[in-house]
Amino acid sequence: MLDAVRRLEKLLYRQVKDTCVEHELLAEGDRVMVAMSGGKDSYTLMKLLGELVPRLPFKVELVAVHLDQRQPGYDGAGLRGWLEASGWPFEILAEDTYSVVTSHLDDKQTYCSLCSRLRRGILYTAAERLGCNKLALGHHRDDGLETFLLNLVYAGKLQAMPAKYTTDDGRFEVIRPLIGCAEKTIAEYAAGVGFPIIPCNLCGSQDGLKREAMTRLIDQLERDHPDVRAVMASALGNVRPTHLLDRDVQRAWAARPADIRPAPEVERRPERNAALPVHAGGTDTLGPRRLRVIE
Repeated sequence: MLDAVRRLEKLLYRQVKDTCVEHELLAEGDRVMVAMSGGKDSYTLMKLLGELVPRLPFKVELVAVHLDQRQPGYDGAGLRGWLEASGWPFEILAEDTYSVVTSHLDDKQTYCSLCSRLRRGILYTAAERLGCNKLALGHHRDDGLETFLLNLVYAGKLQAMPAKYTTDDGRFEVIRPLIGCAEKTIAEYAAGVGFPIIPCNLCGSQDGLKREAMTRLIDQLERDHPDVRAVMASALGNVRPTHLLDRDVQRAWAARPADIRPAPEVERRPERNAALPVHAGGTDTLGPRRLRVIE
């Protein structure tokens, strides 16, 4: 069992390290707030960043922040104990967003959007107070694929989850070190380690969410194509702007610097037999022709 957990940790660590290097997620002098929801993803994120940061050739600070949203049945004792044992600086905040969400939405409406906006605002405020320039979120590969399909099917746009982006107000850079990691691998690792998971009793109690529908769609595709998640994730990093219909994207691509995916030189193909017309205007004026064989 321990060997299996170690293998999973090594795999996830390598994927996180590769993502951080490829997308330049960490830099000298960064102070990173790691958003700890208490779920499997945020535990895995904090654990792996805690392993990676001391091995970097430059200094990066981590501070874990958890928000108690006053949901019924909440018990954060396990999370607090885990953070204390980790040795990294941390804070536990408290704000009753649960009452706000449930008072503004009925049982048939999806809580996730409003809940996440409220939580994001609180975390941004805390990040500024703590002097953090980056926020690390625990979104993984499957989150990115589901978001892509949600935007494609319901919003009519091609948009997924980037490995990093700058907030609209320019204050912070949001990074997603787990974006190349499969949820299944994270779940197996978290179960093997035995993280003290805090369940979400808010959105988790609602059925028929659109995101769940996207998960079922991918699961269905996976029955015929076992590698479909990996292939879809690869596609998000292998875009062909010339074959899309967004004119702005096409213009920006045409004006790209020469070092960005240079167009390969293609030699002119040798002349082949042309399908010359044997009828023009309904009249046979050219007569029968024979194909010329090219040696």
